[in-house]
Amino acid sequence: MTLQQILSFILASAALTILPGPDNIFVLTQSLTRGKKYGLGISLGLVSGLIIHTFLAAFGISLLISQSATVFTIIKYLGTAYLFYMALSALKEKPIQDIETNNNTTDKVSFSSLWTKGLVMNLLNPKVIVFFLAFFPQFISEDTYAAHWQMIILGLCFMAVALIIFSLISFLAGYFSKFLNKAKFWTIVKWAKFFILVGIGLALLLT
Repeated sequence: MTLQQILSFILASAALTILPGPDNIFVLTQSLTRGKKYGLGISLGLVSGLIIHTFLAAFGISLLISQSATVFTIIKYLGTAYLFYMALSALKEKPIQDIETNNNTTDKVSFSSLWTKGLVMNLLNPKVIVFFLAFFPQFISEDTYAAHWQMIILGLCFMAVALIIFSLISFLAGYFSKFLNKAKFWTIVKWAKFFILVGIGLALLLT
């Protein structure tokens, strides 16, 4: 694997990550409705899940999972159920201003819980497994070191790209949320988040 291949992989990864998809749309809606802290927490969770996917793909476990209809279906249903749960939870969220002026600690969400939410969302998405197996091998050379080490390097590069892009989305959306956190806007975005999560869940269910 040459430097040119790595740079090509980074550019391709950036292009794919920037394109509207379940992960960056979820980070965007979370940041808009809850602030940049929420978006960053979700982002770190999503990227942490990529660490596990990278090692699974590097050592062939992802291939076994993708070839097992039963295992793939179980992961798919669990992921769908979790997305539907988050969609329902989105309808119960309160505006940022209400949370900041409310001393009730039950409305406060810890950074670790946000990280966990992003991690679970990533791990319960079998489409990520298929993506890694389809995308990564295109940048692996047979005439260099072991393929699993090349997969790990590519995985780390992909994680870095995703984290940078997700963080930029969080900061920009979090900044604008200060100006857009009004009742009408909140209602629109809250329901938009609900339908986006349900849509992602249905798309996953039909995979």
